[in-house]
Amino acid sequence: MTETLNRYGLWILAARPKTLWAAVAPVLIGTAMACESGTVAWLPAFAALFGAVTIQTGTNFANDYFDCKKGADAYNRLGPIRVTQAGLVEPGTMKLATVIAFSLAGAAGIYLVWRAGWPIAIIGVLSVLFGVLYTAGPYPLGYIGLGDIFVLIFFGPVAVGGTYYVQALKIDEVVLLAGMAPGLFSAAILTVNNLRDIDGDKAVGKKTLAVRFGQTFARMEYLFSIVVASSIPILLYIRTGQHLYSIFTMVVPLGALPTVRKVFTSRDGSVLNNVLAATGKLLLLYSLIFSLGWVL
Repeated sequence: MTETLNRYGLWILAARPKTLWAAVAPVLIGTAMACESGTVAWLPAFAALFGAVTIQTGTNFANDYFDCKKGADAYNRLGPIRVTQAGLVEPGTMKLATVIAFSLAGAAGIYLVWRAGWPIAIIGVLSVLFGVLYTAGPYPLGYIGLGDIFVLIFFGPVAVGGTYYVQALKIDEVVLLAGMAPGLFSAAILTVNNLRDIDGDKAVGKKTLAVRFGQTFARMEYLFSIVVASSIPILLYIRTGQHLYSIFTMVVPLGALPTVRKVFTSRDGSVLNNVLAATGKLLLLYSLIFSLGWVL
């Protein structure tokens, strides 16, 4: 029994559960907007959630595998343990787990394509492709400084817009603008990760934005992402003249003050690991406040 629990614990660790809010939050926001417009459809919403979480999990598994192969996850890394690099999971097993996770996402995708057509097929294929290419291939996105843009787009407008589309079977610019907020929060999560790993990434030639432009840039990027993301409902209210209660998301930067202070003052790995987890919770808080405010 203990061995089984340990085995499950390893896979939970490999899935990086503290990052999975980045997959859940856009689906919550997109579903809330569909609910307000009277077009909510619960089965497509749950399929979108399942697909988002399994794509994110598959991406995390792929990162675990390819970072190990490229030597990015050194023994002295400051972040949480990576199970492939640590020898806790064989590389072949991790590769198989990646395929399984993406296959499960594909199963949900088949239903969503049947319901909503070719746009969802394109989103699904690109999400899986870039999830792998984030750390794989000769020019992996995460190694050339494009990871932040990938995260902003695919965990933002693409995820929120896709979730809304599979329910409403239409899209508009308000939904896409709303999607920028979770994308920015997800970019903030990535920024903390890159700030923590800046020395190790520099040593292996992984040129994240933090490596390219330095610690001060990364810290300002984190602050910018949190503040701008929380302010987007103000732009939506100006655009629509509706959904005033969603502006209460402006309390999120106040809740972020402790994390911002730690980002600007600490390079300690354990501290930044806690900031990463706290930023995921801020994303969840934002999505709950926005969603409730949008439907009221």
